[in-house]
Amino acid sequence: MVSRKYFALLVLSGLIATATFAQKSDAGYGWVLDSSKRSVKNMPQQNEFMNNQYPYPSKPRSMWELGVSGGVSYIKGDVSSKLGYGGGLSFRKALSHVFSVRLGWQGAFNYGLDSRTSTGLSSAGFSGPGHNPWKDIYTSAGDKFVYNYRTQAHQLYADVITSLNAFSGYRGNPKVDYYVLAGYSYNSFDVDVNALNGNTKYNFGSINYNQSKKDVKKDLKDLLDKSYENNASFGDANTGTTSRLSGNQLLHHALDLGGGVSFRVTDRINIGVEQKFVLPFGDELDGKAAGISRDIWSTTQFRINLNMGSSSKNVLPLWWLNGNNYIYNEVNQPKHMKLPPVVLPDADGDGVTDQFDMEPNTPSGSPVDSHGVSRDTDGDGVPDARDKEPLTARDCFPVDADGIGKCPEPPCCAEIRNMRPPAPVCAIGSLPSAQFKSGSLSLTATATAILNSVAQQMNANPACNVRVNGYYDASNKRSQQLSWDRVNTVIKYLVEKQGISESRLIFNLSGGGDVNTVDMMGTTESGPNTVPAPFPNLQKSK
Repeated sequence: MVSRKYFALLVLSGLIATATFAQKSDAGYGWVLDSSKRSVKNMPQQNEFMNNQYPYPSKPRSMWELGVSGGVSYIKGDVSSKLGYGGGLSFRKALSHVFSVRLGWQGAFNYGLDSRTSTGLSSAGFSGPGHNPWKDIYTSAGDKFVYNYRTQAHQLYADVITSLNAFSGYRGNPKVDYYVLAGYSYNSFDVDVNALNGNTKYNFGSINYNQSKKDVKKDLKDLLDKSYENNASFGDANTGTTSRLSGNQLLHHALDLGGGVSFRVTDRINIGVEQKFVLPFGDELDGKAAGISRDIWSTTQFRINLNMGSSSKNVLPLWWLNGNNYIYNEVNQPKHMKLPPVVLPDADGDGVTDQFDMEPNTPSGSPVDSHGVSRDTDGDGVPDARDKEPLTARDCFPVDADGIGKCPEPPCCAEIRNMRPPAPVCAIGSLPSAQFKSGSLSLTATATAILNSVAQQMNANPACNVRVNGYYDASNKRSQQLSWDRVNTVIKYLVEKQGISESRLIFNLSGGGDVNTVDMMGTTESGPNTVPAPFPNLQKSK
């Protein structure tokens, strides 16, 4: 009956707790970089870590846990037991993220009552020296009695706790702590029996023992008072007793085994349920020293645990922190990691990095396409930079070394060609600026209208190019990359949406100015329509 009640209670507790507290977890790891939570002796290692001189942070100071518990208790032994009750107080401190040590006290009242009779002259455990109230009281032939007991238990213990899910690569700081424990305890047991009804023996023979066990125990409870006036028996079977105090108070060493689960409610409070088995080196806990098997003290307790200590100087107890958080966050988005500078060489200075440049030795000042190849607008094989006739008709191919075709030249053209060409004139001056919202790459409706107007002016002035200029904070990598992204957004819109030739748009970045503004200026100068992204790993998509 006890085992079924205990099992149902444990399962019910687990279901309630699991349904009440979600398994969500956070990925916070600021405590790894917080030097204020390190002891003086650990600061040298922490300083080396912060300066990227040592790969491992030092162990932080952590809070200790004060626990208060209460629940059911029973003794598994030679006498049928009933559920008792008990509680305790404990102090737990982390040794690492996985192991911690807990010191504490717990006490309990445990009760037992058999449903069968025994005879004082023949019961096991009555031989040899010692004290036995049943043998001393029920001495007449045929006297029958029923074993019963009340055991007051006290325990001082030191347990090592192993947290089973403190480290994981698949979630952040745990909200639930599953753990097992093992340890040593020193126990005091005061075992008493109810052998007398006042000053007379009980008439245990008045009970009908042929009925169900439940009914037998009910009749026995009605028969017995609650005096527990006699010390329980002890004799040859007390081989595990370390010492005995007055009043039949037994002292035992014991091994502790168990496990439990705790749920973090806040950073200060967690609650849980724990099952613990105490295995003393003795067979006297239930008042019957039969010497057949060792008695076991079992407790199932609900726990309320409080994290104690200053949060400004201590992190949470380490079993609530996942040390892998820092590693995975740094790999995903480096902040403390020391990264090598990005090197994008461009030997010929044409705006296309050597890695993608299909013409690595382009002459200086020659306009190129997106592959770094010199532009040849008319396709006559002579780059525009050297082509004296950049728009030669195909009917006039082949051309000479200067890109001039074989078609006869009209006299008027010769005269014009021999004349000094007038310098190109651009009627476009300063143009309206495109404004971006802070941190955004999206063009607003106002910015789109401005770019549409710019495109109209460029179409009306084919001799004009437009310099597209973005501004950045030279000390901020993200600002530099964001400025590049915004200039690229403006040029992309004018080319793809308005059909402006890329060669007429000059890509330019400069320090100072409003980082949320892209300025545009008409010019007859030429220049690259793209430049390498300064920090492509910080590039935004929207």
